[in-house]
Amino acid sequence: MKTMKGPGLFLAQFAGDTAPFNSLEGMAGWAAGLDYKGVQIPTFDTRLFDLETAARSKTYCDDLKGMLADNGLEVTELSTHLQGQLIAVHPAFNEAFDAFAPKAVHGNPSARTQWATDQMHLAANASRNLGLDASVSFTGALAWPYFYPWPQRPAGLVETAFDALAQRWRPILDTYEDHGVDLCFEIHPGEDVFDGATFEMFLDALEGHPRCCINYDPSHFLLQQLDYLAFIDLYHERIKAFHVKDAEFNPDGRQGVYSGYQPWINRAGRFRSLGDGQVDFAAIFSKLAALNYDSWAVLEWECALKNPEDGAAEGAAFISDHIIRVTGKAFDDFAGAQADQDRNRRMLGLADT
Repeated sequence: MKTMKGPGLFLAQFAGDTAPFNSLEGMAGWAAGLDYKGVQIPTFDTRLFDLETAARSKTYCDDLKGMLADNGLEVTELSTHLQGQLIAVHPAFNEAFDAFAPKAVHGNPSARTQWATDQMHLAANASRNLGLDASVSFTGALAWPYFYPWPQRPAGLVETAFDALAQRWRPILDTYEDHGVDLCFEIHPGEDVFDGATFEMFLDALEGHPRCCINYDPSHFLLQQLDYLAFIDLYHERIKAFHVKDAEFNPDGRQGVYSGYQPWINRAGRFRSLGDGQVDFAAIFSKLAALNYDSWAVLEWECALKNPEDGAAEGAAFISDHIIRVTGKAFDDFAGAQADQDRNRRMLGLADT
């Protein structure tokens, strides 16, 4: 068994235009003061990170790692969630998702997809320059508007969508393979890959690509009422990253999983700060430890109620308290004895056979 690393902090939800949240160095000092050991860097936030420079300059990456090390921190992973989202966009969402891309490609879906594809390749290079073995992202979505089958979906519609999704991602994943980096997709409603069944469809369309991995986030599974512990049993070999995020689901006579178009504060299912929701993290950390997960436990903070800085401060201690420093020996070793084959045979009544 192996001990996972942490606590880590995903910086995206905390970045802002005022100090210390407007620079990576400022956020590093803040995160270190809360006892985080690593930071997950959003590559789409230029206030914190220059992806193109990181992809071509080992010196830039070494300087960044040195600054973090001076604060007692490491990079956990690079995040390309927004760029990954733009690899596949259904036309219904074109205008909304233009906001994730540079103005130069707004209104031009093919140019936007090419920009996102280039970004993903850059992130593979940057991850290797930083000495990272994993990166986190989204798959994007072509079939999502059809996830609930009314009117009935035409035969082959979903299969065509997943074939197209795989066609877009395969060359990117090949680049990650060339750089020795796992690309860990956050399985998330709004993406075509939003549960175990859709992950399997994606993986099959990719012919089992070795770099197609999972960023495990139980909050999205609780809100779907999916068994998030059984998910680990099924897919642990592909789980290479871990977002520690809490959620709660409180259905009533007015709304359930779909939450009736309500704002987050009024939804039956909503994200919460760590420890304020319903996710059984003791069971999750135990299961991951037993299955040798040895990468990072990273807080992704989202909550409809709590101040983010309070959520970050509480999250570091919460994760630290849940990480299991695994044992190197069995608890009953004191009662054991050296192997003795003759004795073993006698104890089994086999001494004379």
